[in-house]
Amino acid sequence: MSNIGNMLGVDALAELAAMGQPPCLSLYQPTHRRHPENQQDPIRFANLVEELRASLSQNYPADKIASFLEPFEALGRDHAFWNHALDGLAAFGGPTSFRVFRLQRPVPELVVVADTFHTKPLRRLLQSTDRYQILGLSLAKIRLFEGNRDTLDEIDLAPGVPRTITEALGDELTEPHLSGASYGGARAGVVSYHGHGGRKDEAKIDAERFFRAVDRAVLEHHSRPSGLPLMVAALSENHHLFLQISHNPFVMADGPLINPDAIPIEELREAAWAVVEPQYQARLAARAEEVALAQSRGLGSSDLQEVAEAVVAGRVATVLLESGRQIPGHIDGSTGRIEAADLNHPEVDDLLDDLAELVEKMGGEVLVVPPERMPGETGLAATYRY
Repeated sequence: MSNIGNMLGVDALAELAAMGQPPCLSLYQPTHRRHPENQQDPIRFANLVEELRASLSQNYPADKIASFLEPFEALGRDHAFWNHALDGLAAFGGPTSFRVFRLQRPVPELVVVADTFHTKPLRRLLQSTDRYQILGLSLAKIRLFEGNRDTLDEIDLAPGVPRTITEALGDELTEPHLSGASYGGARAGVVSYHGHGGRKDEAKIDAERFFRAVDRAVLEHHSRPSGLPLMVAALSENHHLFLQISHNPFVMADGPLINPDAIPIEELREAAWAVVEPQYQARLAARAEEVALAQSRGLGSSDLQEVAEAVVAGRVATVLLESGRQIPGHIDGSTGRIEAADLNHPEVDDLLDDLAELVEKMGGEVLVVPPERMPGETGLAATYRY
């Protein structure tokens, strides 16, 4: 598989901000996981690259354009990448940098050439409260999944995460430590506490040491970089023990009490979403109520110009942005003054995208929400600190 195209992590926006030397080229495209639908994806990608070329041609000579687009064209020729696509991709390039993300949700086709990268579609994914990870836990095998309400994918464990108890403990492992059925079936990798005396104690100590090693490594290599809640999918013996020893603040108390190796991945997604959905719906409802209350007290607004000025003054605590909405123009980062423009013109940004970036720089929170959950009709709603 191509090493180009990582899953989306919490540090993605910071990475893009750091590499944002104009011109900033942003490309979004829905992709397909399976044949034959995925055969058209490289063709559609090439067409979008040509749209970037047409936009760049209004301001740059041919040799510069060729340099800017070379990594995009190389990606279009990377057969391994297209054979392992997910539901969407986001590609970002500039004079000295190139970054690609594989996405678990489709995104509308879009190309933007501007002074900064167009990142609102990424914020929609990063800020969505329905994203989560699952740690598939047993002594026989450790697995990690990432998903949302619609899909679930197994992801590669980082090199520092032990896959098995043997890998974690090596020569310090007490043998035998597993029950006879530990390596197969629905109860694979269950800690065996049956028996008497030292053998039972040694088996539990081995399991605790293994789970502590897994807990530390997953926190360092996956939970902190992703910022996602982590539920544990395991049979009750292992689930209870892991929650007892875990120091990972992202771990959820609830999770599917099942061996993930014993069910299809779609059944695992359904079980996980049953845990996540009530929290997802509650958070969106609470945010809408907060906005309505703040506006009734004069501590919020849905007026774009007013909110922009409040952002620059450092007053905005939270802003909700409507997914799919674009408003062309520029925001003066020192005054908050808005200059309207034609979004199809090169070097013109999306006001909502710029607003989100300013809010985050000032320490505020950005949430991109579905249109049906958006209070008001202007595309944004903000609450103020004072």
